[in-house]
Amino acid sequence: MTVTITWHTGPRRELRPLFELAEDSVRELDRYLEEGRVLVATQGRSLVGHLQLVETADPADIELKNMAVVPDEQGTGIGRALVTAALTASATEGRARMLVATATADIGNLRFYQRLGFRFLAVERDAFTRDSGYPDGIVLDGIPLRDRIWLSHDLSQLHALASSPVGDL
Repeated sequence: MTVTITWHTGPRRELRPLFELAEDSVRELDRYLEEGRVLVATQGRSLVGHLQLVETADPADIELKNMAVVPDEQGTGIGRALVTAALTASATEGRARMLVATATADIGNLRFYQRLGFRFLAVERDAFTRDSGYPDGIVLDGIPLRDRIWLSHDLSQLHALASSPVGDL
């Protein structure tokens, strides 16, 4: 079935279950849920994925804040299509760089983003603590959840693209 990627225009609360797939801190999610803009991936009438873009302190940059694909559709190219659409849209708008942060323990996410052209930028030690709303004892791929890694994607090569990033997969 065809997947369509479009900008979300409805209330964010209908997307919250997707956001929760990618965020373990209720407090953090409550803080940023309404920020920025969101691309959604749909198959027919079913919502199968989303990607949130938010502003940063530097207007040349944009942050990919939250992204998820429903478990039954992971590994089918929907996440790649969402990121590609976001990269293209950001480059078309004149952004210089896209940032994304993920857990250093999440080997799958690190592989996913690097395959899409993101490169390591910085490590934020002890980012996932009880003080920031994360429960103790989270382990990913056998690694305790502690540190956050920031990755960046240079958008200069994409600036020439003028086509719409939204369409069918």
